[in-house]
Amino acid sequence: MKVKFQGNEISLEGREIKVGDTAPDFIATDNGLNAINSKDFTGKRAYVSVPSIDTPVCDLEVRKFNEEAAKLNDVKIYVISMDLPFAQGRWCGNEGINAVQTLSDYKDRSFGKEFGTYIKELGLLTRAVFVVDENNKITHVEYCEEVTSEPNYEAALNSLK
Repeated sequence: MKVKFQGNEISLEGREIKVGDTAPDFIATDNGLNAINSKDFTGKRAYVSVPSIDTPVCDLEVRKFNEEAAKLNDVKIYVISMDLPFAQGRWCGNEGINAVQTLSDYKDRSFGKEFGTYIKELGLLTRAVFVVDENNKITHVEYCEEVTSEPNYEAALNSLK
């Protein structure tokens, strides 16, 4: 899979996830510095991988998913980045983001490794969306071809419904 950042090809580390795969477990950090293990997650959910929530495209993306998450029943949306948990919490508080949960992959890069989203050259996560069903199976995958472009919201949201 080829992914670019500002037109330049970059290297993603970890395994590429495909529709039909079992969602791999990962450990990330919440805004309270608690380790969160995805094996404890249940139900339909989306993992939204972003480079940094405090950049223009990520800001738009997180706002869009936050708005849509508020309309969905029994669905959880997790936004995962390498941002420190303090920065994620501050940004969400300042922007009124409360329908999605932010998680940080800064400590172990567990999500980046398990979902193939870690950008070797930048030390960030690439922009990607993964939808997981109630049986822990991947039903939608999008690794954005250009990291600075928004994902296909409609496809991801339709997979969550």
